[in-house]
Amino acid sequence: MTSSVQIRPETPEDYAAIAAVVTAAFGRADEARLIDRIREGDRYRPELALVAVHGDAIVGHVLLSGIDLLGSETWPVLGLAPLAVHPDHQRQGIGSALTQGAIAAAEAQAAPLIVVLGHADFYSRFGFEISTDHGIESPFPVPPEVFRIKRLTHYRAEYRGLVQYPAAFQGL
Repeated sequence: MTSSVQIRPETPEDYAAIAAVVTAAFGRADEARLIDRIREGDRYRPELALVAVHGDAIVGHVLLSGIDLLGSETWPVLGLAPLAVHPDHQRQGIGSALTQGAIAAAEAQAAPLIVVLGHADFYSRFGFEISTDHGIESPFPVPPEVFRIKRLTHYRAEYRGLVQYPAAFQGL
């Protein structure tokens, strides 16, 4: 199926369809509201918000947005959240295509790393590693295997510390 799916940046005209896909994928509207809050903040980067389009329909979405890594300095990094594929289109490679597109978009923006809280088996396929193996701590009490980072070309070993999400993520 992925050969018939186009990955492209989202546009404002896509917002309602994205909300519907994300709500269907998660079975609740919390993640769609998170996307809206991120878009309203100063950490939203439209070139890092991607949709998967099949025919005329949006069937998936991924969002990378700015977060901070607090260490010897405060470094701007990217957080991947959320990744969603409509239930009717799951297990067809669309989530993988969106993840690969997000990584490529982050590289194109010279980002040093991507942080994700997600399924270990899925994200490890794309080179996401356990964050604590690189001295990067989660702000949430979660098992280490689900809080991961993808080191990109501009990553430096000095990137160590505590991840801090912006206000848009509060109360999830």
